[in-house]
Amino acid sequence: MNLKGVLEGILFVVGDDGATIEELTDILEISEEELKNLILDLKKDYESLDRGIRISILGDAFKLTTKSEHKKYYEKLLQNEENNTLSNSAIETLAIIAYNEPITRVEVDEIRGVSSGFLIRKLVAKGLIKEVGKSDLPGRPILYKTTSDFLDYFNMKSLEDLPKIEEIKEVIDDIDLYDSKYQEEEII
Repeated sequence: MNLKGVLEGILFVVGDDGATIEELTDILEISEEELKNLILDLKKDYESLDRGIRISILGDAFKLTTKSEHKKYYEKLLQNEENNTLSNSAIETLAIIAYNEPITRVEVDEIRGVSSGFLIRKLVAKGLIKEVGKSDLPGRPILYKTTSDFLDYFNMKSLEDLPKIEEIKEVIDDIDLYDSKYQEEEII
């Protein structure tokens, strides 16, 4: 088994949360010394000029992060008008935040059922949501809420303009999942 590849995959999957030495040694079923050697080996791979990410130790967790020397390109990506359209996942994340604000990333993840760290970073960078403090939950996670740019983007005066959840449920209830606009073709 290529444990270095597994480690890289784990660090990708955990995203912003990162993974501690204890978590990684437990998951990989290796000693702390073996883990440190794996991390150093992977870090060495990332030091190459043709790589765009690195392993960073932030707090007590190891995370994959972008290289700061490429920052201007990442900023251009986020500022590019062509990239300013929102994916369905981003809209879903925004809706969850708008209907539940202030809310933590973990709470958004629980509602969506998938990690939302990347989307939240992107939405913060676009100015559609912002950090508004820390929760009283263990670990004091960051709380997020929508911004005035969010209201402008969706042409709303306030969050009161959002459709009521009951209205959305009525529309969903009226949709016949078995009546598709696509029809099966008969096979000769």
